Amino acid sequence: MNTAAAPTESAVRSALSKVHDPEIGKPITDLNMVKSVEIAANGTVDVGIFLTTAGCPLKDKISSSVKSAVADVPGVGEVRVELDVMNDEQRTALRKQLRGDRAEPEIPFAKPGNLTRVYAIASGKGGVGKSSVTVNLAAALAARGLSVGVLDADIYGHSVPRMLGSDAKPTQVESMIMPPMSHDVKFISIGQFTDGNTPVTWRGPMLHRALQQFLADVYWGDLDVLLLDLPPGTGDVAISIAQLIPGAEILVVTTPQQAAAEVAERAGSIALQTKQKILGVVENMSWMELPDGSRMEPFGSGGGAQVAESLTRLVGAKVELLGQVPLEQQLREGGDTGEPVVLSAPDSVSGRALREIADKLAVRKRGLAGMSLGIDTVRR
Repeated sequence: MNTAAAPTESAVRSALSKVHDPEIGKPITDLNMVKSVEIAANGTVDVGIFLTTAGCPLKDKISSSVKSAVADVPGVGEVRVELDVMNDEQRTALRKQLRGDRAEPEIPFAKPGNLTRVYAIASGKGGVGKSSVTVNLAAALAARGLSVGVLDADIYGHSVPRMLGSDAKPTQVESMIMPPMSHDVKFISIGQFTDGNTPVTWRGPMLHRALQQFLADVYWGDLDVLLLDLPPGTGDVAISIAQLIPGAEILVVTTPQQAAAEVAERAGSIALQTKQKILGVVENMSWMELPDGSRMEPFGSGGGAQVAESLTRLVGAKVELLGQVPLEQQLREGGDTGEPVVLSAPDSVSGRALREIADKLAVRKRGLAGMSLGIDTVRR
């Protein structure tokens, strides 16, 4: 039996201010999600909570967090949580609070002064591990404490949900889409809106519109970094991203193979046309470590350095080879099981390589490096 003095309502509400909505990332008290607080003489506390939607997939997590926070208040005995659902007026007020009262959603990452670093992960051809690099960099950056999002812009070949190990669907509050989170990474993919493994058969204008919605209608919150997993090549999606987020920087993924490197150069050189910065180059599948400690290079060597050197000449500014990632079974298995190797085996050879690349991205400052200076570097 609890013999301590019953807690005050202000103390309980102060504790509730430490509970954040897992989708929105803000305190439930600030979002007007606390419906009521009732305190009995024996210390029993009844808390009413408004959910944004009836089918909120994280309602159990919210309820558990509320109970845990209130239970820590001195004098509290039993904690009971009753869940209710916001009405239309409350949802409208929430949407206005988060996004303002604009008639049309805006892309926050394209607005002047936006501080989110947007990195578009590109490759010239498929099969070089671009999505695996994207997901592992996202997980490594989130593990450093950054707020990170991933947009799976590879509409036809989407794989981010699988690699992040989540089949969670986004929830919708009026016109806002709330992205789910896995490994502390918010993510959105067309795969969350299709049935099973149904293929997407869209043409250019529909691709552009889908990307626009993912960028404008999704409530990403205050992100430090947004990673865009682009489809291979230099087609519609790459052009749309350049139009929608001109400030996005391009990170080129290639393998050591010379044929792959030549194609990767094309993916990077699109920055000349779109006037975007090139963030750098990542060489994937660089080698295999054998049991005797020696290395085997099944795809040859030098492709990443070749791409970096070629892009440096093209843009007239230094383009760095950010790192080389070995071909390792743990990396492949992590993609299949949804456990990024930077988390499941951070001290593996591939885990260390990817974390080192993420470290460079985390501390990187904006500047002219990798941006075309408009200088003709060909000697005449």
